[in-house]
Amino acid sequence: MTASSIVLLRHGATDWNDGGRFQGHADIPLNGAGREQAAAVAGRLGNLGITTAVSSDLSRAVETARIVTTRLGISVRSDPRLREVNVGSWAGLSMDEVGLAEPDFWPALAEGRDFRRSPTGESATEAGRRVALALLDHAEAAGDHDVLLAVGHGLSMRVAALLLMGLDYSHARLFAGLGNCHWLVLKPVGEYWRMAAYNLGAQA
Repeated sequence: MTASSIVLLRHGATDWNDGGRFQGHADIPLNGAGREQAAAVAGRLGNLGITTAVSSDLSRAVETARIVTTRLGISVRSDPRLREVNVGSWAGLSMDEVGLAEPDFWPALAEGRDFRRSPTGESATEAGRRVALALLDHAEAAGDHDVLLAVGHGLSMRVAALLLMGLDYSHARLFAGLGNCHWLVLKPVGEYWRMAAYNLGAQA
């Protein structure tokens, strides 16, 4: 069995999001705006026929998922494989601060090259593979008519979606980053999945 579609929802805003700081595996909670975003998006997600849900175990994702699934009347499980890219020692730093410390940071982003997020972190591809494998497991465990909601993080979910479509990290810069509490929809079709929607939000 395989879910008919998978909705990948990024968590709501945090203070570190608002401050432009890398979060990675740091367990930063939603702020007030993030909770409002989750409540607003729950109404639109209610129209997608979601029947089952899973979330990253980081609190910003868990709280987003609970706000949404309470509105939908379903339960949610957590899976640490759905976490964001581990940025190691970059956690709490801004992109400008990382750019000053790592001369290749800005060129790599501009050229679409993947790279390790700090000496103690992951590459986006490594994180994307981790998330993609988790999504495959949860999708295959669902019924053929189920719609799976997966609540996670912007970069790791975006790269996971590309990998599931048979693409690689070099295509990531062709897709705008997922906004807080924005989602994309994937449909499992044969060997590769298809994208049915991208970067939708409560006001779309």
